Amino acid sequence: MSTDSETLVYTERDRTNDPFLTDPATLETIRSRIHEDIRSRVATAGVEGVVIPMSGGIDSTVTAVLAVEALGSDRVLGLGLPCHKSEQAGVSDAQTFADGLGIDFEQRQLRPLLEAFEETVGHSLDPDQPTDSRPYERNHAVGNVLARLRMCCAYYAANRQSRLVLGTANRSELLLGYFTKYGDGAADAFPIGDLYKTEVQALAKRLGVPRRIVSKEPTAGFWADQTDADELGASYAVIDPLLRRLVDEEATIEEAADAVGIDHEFVSEIAAMYTSSAHKRQRPPTPGVADRTNGEGL
Repeated sequence: MSTDSETLVYTERDRTNDPFLTDPATLETIRSRIHEDIRSRVATAGVEGVVIPMSGGIDSTVTAVLAVEALGSDRVLGLGLPCHKSEQAGVSDAQTFADGLGIDFEQRQLRPLLEAFEETVGHSLDPDQPTDSRPYERNHAVGNVLARLRMCCAYYAANRQSRLVLGTANRSELLLGYFTKYGDGAADAFPIGDLYKTEVQALAKRLGVPRRIVSKEPTAGFWADQTDADELGASYAVIDPLLRRLVDEEATIEEAADAVGIDHEFVSEIAAMYTSSAHKRQRPPTPGVADRTNGEGL
């Protein structure tokens, strides 16, 4: 398998015998390179700083630490945007950590916005079926709305305060398409977008992120008590080695399954998630009239 992703910036020189980038020297190289990238993007855009949606999870916490190290605490704004009661504890952790970093942090409850959307738009656009039909699909649709509402808030703050939006997706999520298009998949940069979840966890420990955050069950926050493992069918400890073999090493499904010792059917499901989500990792296409492009490479 191959990938068209433009996030693959680390070379073989950054690697050791460990298949993942987790040794101290490599993590420090990665840390410095991310700092440089954040500073460069802010300078090129001519903005004052960055805004980061913070859930209290490991990805947004690591992104916030790296941004503060790169720019200083006065140029980083954290946003806590809970909707469900189950998210409140995470946002409280985000607030506490933001205070420790010395960054401004704004918390806003999105439940009224989501309820207003469902009342004014959602029900009128639902298919002509009983309201309790296809609940799983409806949960996903509403979860995507929530992710887009969060990004609307982030970009409003960015527009009003002359900032860039830093997304918090990691490489595992990006390769699986496990993000909402124009939701958490909409950002000006993904500082940790080259790192598998396994590598983010190692970097978090290197950065001194509290254990309670590193050890949290990953969740996209689509609905109450939702977890990544439930949605994906396995933990990242299982999925990351599969993705590395399927994408980085271009192994076949059979080769990846045998190497990791996982059922071939599950590996096929992961491979299908990767291939079917390619559109989420690309700019919207144009028809190519008169051989014109969308401006890539300018």
